[in-house]
Amino acid sequence: MPVIKSAKKALRGSERKRIFNLRKKRIMKDAVNTVTKLVSVKKIKEANEKLSDAYKAIDKAVKRGILKKNTAARKKSVLARLTKNTSK
Repeated sequence: MPVIKSAKKALRGSERKRIFNLRKKRIMKDAVNTVTKLVSVKKIKEANEKLSDAYKAIDKAVKRGILKKNTAARKKSVLARLTKNTSK
């Protein structure tokens, strides 16, 4: 545990940021999993509707610094491929 006053304040701030980041990460993972599950049960129309929500959550995670830009691009590409390939 920190002893110095400024270190205690920094610990409180980092804990708040950690909770916020975990929440954003959970929202993103839930959105991605929703699309993946809809594709797996062949509900393509619903998956395409939820795709924009997943993109939005991924972009917000990048903006916050939770994901790197290329990781986000890869995740979005995989989701797009999933919905495109199964729509045939």
